[in-house]
This record gives sequence, structure tokens and C-alpha cells, in this order.
Amino acid sequence: MAEFPVRKIALITEEIFHEGGPAPEEPRLRAAAMAVVKNPFAGRYVERLQSAMEDLKPLGLLLSDKLIDALGGDPQRIDGYGKGAIVGTAGELEHCALWHVPGGYAMRDRLGGAKAIVPSATKVGAFGSRLDVPLGHTNAAYVRSHFDAMEVGLSDGPRPDEILFVLAMSIGPRIHNRMGGLAADEIKAWDGLR
Repeated sequence: MAEFPVRKIALITEEIFHEGGPAPEEPRLRAAAMAVVKNPFAGRYVERLQSAMEDLKPLGLLLSDKLIDALGGDPQRIDGYGKGAIVGTAGELEHCALWHVPGGYAMRDRLGGAKAIVPSATKVGAFGSRLDVPLGHTNAAYVRSHFDAMEVGLSDGPRPDEILFVLAMSIGPRIHNRMGGLAADEIKAWDGLR
């Protein structure tokens, strides 16, 4: 059993009122929850990592709950999500990949079984690194109005032997979206694509 002691949890929320054009009736909401954890694999190569994903599931659920609360408490309103990770310089990119299952499936679970793949970004980074976490619609990957990214990071992490795990959620499309394509209210297949 791998242990990932949490050093810090941080939450960022945004209300976007306009992007230079007319203000919508309601602002767009975005939030990101970040946890800086000790990397039990730092400084060495470990062949078998997959079982450690199970150990991170409670963290995925905790961050998902924090995001839902930060966005008003109603998971039915949330229609965008994404995830990411930055591993410190004593780790490797595959340590970020530990977040795919516990981060993505936690959000899907808490949002009532969202269908679309959870967009993801990962990198090896030094102290204070930033990450653009991609966002997409929760139920259909082809909904262009929800393609977005939220930049996140912490000034004091990740340290070389840490991992910064991130989950992000949003309510509403980009402000002033007008690039066409599949509209959220036209989702039909419920296969995560269209």
C-alpha cells in the first residue's frame, strides 16, 4: 500500500462576468482543487505502480466534494471538468498518471455518472510550476463551447519529492462562445462523444 500524505490542499474559484463583450445573465463559474502530496516513488524507479491508484481514490473523492461545494453544492449544474498533475523533479511522468483513475472516476461518481472522458494534462515540474488543466463537457467530448483550460499552481510546490494533483470543474460554456458545433442541449448519444 502506497502512502500519499497530504501537505496542503488549496481551492481556486472564479466567476467570469464577461470577456470584453456583453455580460451574460449569469457568470460562468470555474474552480480547481489541488492537493500537494508526498511522492512515495520519488528518487527511484518502481516497476509496478498501478495498485497505488487505489490508494488515491479517497483523495479524488475529497477534492471532488470540495469542488462541488465551491460551485454551489448542486452537482447537476456542473457541466465541465478536467484533471491534471505536476510531479516534482525527483519523480517521473508516470507518477502523474496515477491520478487518471482516482481523479477522473471520483468526479464522474460525484456528478452522477458523467459520460465524457475527463481531459487531462501532466508534467514534471519544479517548485512553483504552473499547469493548464484542460476542461471539457461532462457528457459529450464534442461540445466545443466547453473547451477551455484553467491555469493552476502553487508557489511552494511541488517539491522534488511531491506530486500536485488537481481536479477542476465548471458551470456553463465559455463566455461569448460562438464557434458552433454540437450544443450542450443537443447531446443525444450519451456515449461520452455526442
